[in-house]
Amino acid sequence: MKISIGLRLFASVLLSILAVTASAVYLLRQNVLESFGDYAVQIELDRLEELSNELARRYAQHGDWRFVPASGQRDWIARELARLQDERAARVLAVPPAPPAAELVAPAAPAAPAAPAAPAAPVSPVAAPVPPAPPAPPAAPLPPLPPPALQDAPDADEGSPLQSRITLLDANGKLLAGRPPGSLPPARRPILLDGRTVGFLAVARTTRPTDALAYAFLDQLKASLWPIAAAGVILSALAASLLAMHFRRPIGRLANGARALAEGRFETRLREERSDELGELAGHFNMLAARLEGAEQARRQWVADTSHELRTPLAVLRAQLEALQDGVRSADPEHVAAMLRQVLALSKLIDELYALARADVGALDCRREPFALWQLAREEAQAFAERFQAAGLALECADAPPRSTVLADPDRMRQVLRNLFENCLRYTSAPGRVALSAQVDGAALALTIDNSAPGVPDAALARLGERFYRVDASRSRAGGGAGLGLALCLRLAEAQDGQLRFAHSPLGGLRVTLTMELAR
Repeated sequence: MKISIGLRLFASVLLSILAVTASAVYLLRQNVLESFGDYAVQIELDRLEELSNELARRYAQHGDWRFVPASGQRDWIARELARLQDERAARVLAVPPAPPAAELVAPAAPAAPAAPAAPAAPVSPVAAPVPPAPPAPPAAPLPPLPPPALQDAPDADEGSPLQSRITLLDANGKLLAGRPPGSLPPARRPILLDGRTVGFLAVARTTRPTDALAYAFLDQLKASLWPIAAAGVILSALAASLLAMHFRRPIGRLANGARALAEGRFETRLREERSDELGELAGHFNMLAARLEGAEQARRQWVADTSHELRTPLAVLRAQLEALQDGVRSADPEHVAAMLRQVLALSKLIDELYALARADVGALDCRREPFALWQLAREEAQAFAERFQAAGLALECADAPPRSTVLADPDRMRQVLRNLFENCLRYTSAPGRVALSAQVDGAALALTIDNSAPGVPDAALARLGERFYRVDASRSRAGGGAGLGLALCLRLAEAQDGQLRFAHSPLGGLRVTLTMELAR
């Protein structure tokens, strides 16, 4: 079953949004359930400001907490709250409340304004015997609020009212009145008098929030989950569509480009217009396409060059055989030797191609053993001495290096040296020079072969190791070269962990340096 990238992105974004939403709702619910009680307690402490001020005033009058009764400590704060509530209601209705029983012994201040009202009675003689109306305030006020529902349980329950959860403490934290402190630490507010803390009002926390606002908030949040889920689906679809459009185009171009490469169109290239991983992938794709295109061109060139090199000796051999068959030439030793030279050239070319093919696949046979490379090079150079002399070339051999033992195949190294000396013999103009030298460079031996002019152009140095490459094709073919000698030397050296480098020679021609690691 094929699942498109757009559908995968939609599912991923949707699940992510739903997971984040569910986590946020869960954390918010837990935070509300854990912190709403503290928030409610702080609100309740703020509601006790009037009681705090009243206690501070009475503390200032008495100088200490002696006004708190020793008996009935648990109900005293509730009664004080009820009294303060009655006084506040009376002030709102502008009706003077009845004086508290504890203040009856004080001088009655309201009696003084009643004295001027006495002369007004004789104004009407008829109304003199009528006694003054009783004061209305005692009967007119609203019925007092019901007394707080006090509980006698030692610890406040979750449903306990505020009056039963208040504790009055002195400055040292000693219980004066109200609820005894329980296992949960209470929230406190100081009772200040002239900037000095004389006591504390504490409200006990409940074990869990029971305020209806907390549950109403959670219910409302639960009702909003469906719109949030619908918005998450819509946003997921929109984000997935945009992301799919953003990624599908470059991926589609990559797919089309890969299809074109599979069909053999190696000239295909992609636009590198992105700065992300897809842009980097497009760059690698172009590099791969260029390598494949180069390999295809090299393959076609190799087939063409191989066909041409094989056709030349075959054409000469065919012409000589046809001449013998037609009686134009006789089968004398000279003509037979000419045909043998063509057969040997053809055999040499096939052997070099076979060796290169085996080197490319890593199947070249190399029998490694320690031997003196400098001694082998001198022997091969002396073997070419007569041919060098006949061609007008002077052979120069430097002093032997202190060490020259390497671990390699002597036969393969001999083949490399022969090809290099043959190259010097073919491409060095007379009179000329061929110099052989060697030096130890760390743990390696660098064997150098220099020849005199003509030199090699700079553009041709990097291509000397390519198959069938000739600096001067007509001159090389006239000298019998197929352009495989240096390529074969390069592969043989690499197959034995060696290096073959080409550079300009101080003698005016080409310098070839063969580097091999010394045997331990």
